[in-house]
Amino acid sequence: MPNTPPEASTRCRIEIEALRKNFFAQGREVVAVDDASFRINDGEFVALLGPSGCGKSTILNMVATLIAPNGGAIRVDDVAVVPGRPIAHVGYVFQKDTLFPWRTVEDNIGYALELAGVPAAERRARVERAIHQAGLDGFARFYPSSLSGGMRQRVSLMRTLIAEPEILLMDEPFGALDTHTKLDMHSVLLDLWEQARQTVLFVTHDLGEALTLADRIILLSARPGRVKADFKVDFARPRDAVALRETRQYAELFSRIWHSLGEEFAKGRSV
Repeated sequence: MPNTPPEASTRCRIEIEALRKNFFAQGREVVAVDDASFRINDGEFVALLGPSGCGKSTILNMVATLIAPNGGAIRVDDVAVVPGRPIAHVGYVFQKDTLFPWRTVEDNIGYALELAGVPAAERRARVERAIHQAGLDGFARFYPSSLSGGMRQRVSLMRTLIAEPEILLMDEPFGALDTHTKLDMHSVLLDLWEQARQTVLFVTHDLGEALTLADRIILLSARPGRVKADFKVDFARPRDAVALRETRQYAELFSRIWHSLGEEFAKGRSV
């Protein structure tokens, strides 16, 4: 096991500059994100952390081109994103599993390959490998209604990863899971990420989750979301999702970030 995590490339994959987003609700303007700026380099796993309502998912959805910003700029691989125009090499894992209930595990995972016109033999081989990687052997022909929440999230994750995205956007994908299932999913994701080293922007409100997974934690302020701090998470990789939480380094960094995050929770309650 290495003593230090490998360095990410200096090639910038996602650049956010002076980003702003406002909504109108009940006749008044609500500023969700204001003057947010940060960069993510190739191969970095970055967690976007902050209290509820601080604009984490809003930023992610702007990067994903699902909603348009009101100001600022977003560039992916030095190209300005265009709202409503998907980026081919960017994958998105949602909060809910969004599986097709009428499709089996293998058919759900292989859906993107079908759309891409991948030949049937190659598709089967890639789906079989994905099922094994996710620890879903024996469940290929099960339907989502027969699976646990954690298993459905594994299927959802593999349905995105099988298309081999270079950049992965994840919006609190494990937020609805119980603690033990969440830790299991952390182990699955860490193992898969070690193999491909995608550039990841991962939204969470769970500090423990951010510390377990990320190379950096970008902390947003209470609404309107601004970048309050950018913490380096220099724990060695590969990581054990359970053993890591028992280390002194984890406890020290948790305490340091928790103090700053707690200030934003307090501000959020007063908004």
